[in-house]
Amino acid sequence: MGNNYDIILIGLVAVFLILRLRSVLGKRTGNEQPPARDPFTPPAPPTTPRVGDASQGNDNVVPLPTANAPAPRQSSPTSGPGGIRATVMPTATPGVAAIRAADPAFEPIGFTGGARAAFTAIVEAFARGDTGSLKPLLDSATYSSFEAAIRGRIERNETAETTLIGFEASDIAAAEMQGPNAVVTVRFVSEQINVVRNADGQIVDGNPNEVQKVVDLWTFRRDTTSGDPNWQLIKTESEG
Repeated sequence: MGNNYDIILIGLVAVFLILRLRSVLGKRTGNEQPPARDPFTPPAPPTTPRVGDASQGNDNVVPLPTANAPAPRQSSPTSGPGGIRATVMPTATPGVAAIRAADPAFEPIGFTGGARAAFTAIVEAFARGDTGSLKPLLDSATYSSFEAAIRGRIERNETAETTLIGFEASDIAAAEMQGPNAVVTVRFVSEQINVVRNADGQIVDGNPNEVQKVVDLWTFRRDTTSGDPNWQLIKTESEG
């Protein structure tokens, strides 16, 4: 956190409405294999509908790295913990330069680390149906979509279980300045196990023994004229 720009995940929360939410937060790309172990996320309490792509709105929170940052790298892979790839894709290079001109403390590779933490927290909170934790991290339109999906799961007496195995990559796919606002889109490639159960505990979607590779595009925004280092999630969508 602090000058390091570590994500101020004030509780970023939200787990993919599993396969249903996948249309908004990601998609399968194949290469599934049985999970080696049962990692982090605990089974989520009853909840599971579809959340449409959230559109841009107000500002929320996800602080990402600030500090005297080195010049952005153009698509040069960087291995973070666990060998996660983090790059600035060529198409995002001009936008990253524009953001750094407005905020010299912006460090793109460090930003991706904060974005991964935000992704994890949001996905897990969404699975739990924790709207209180989600609200301060999402803009109003995005929050409305997530909240409606959670409410729908509850009404159907469904439970969403999402286990985030880990990340393969978190690349900056797009970046630009919109007036005083820095807008950055991160392309996440993650491995997850997604299951939806009905009130009787029967599986209605997903497979607890199937690891899915999911590709998501999440867009964050921050007012560079503000002293607040926090970023806000303003849009989620699947690639393609």
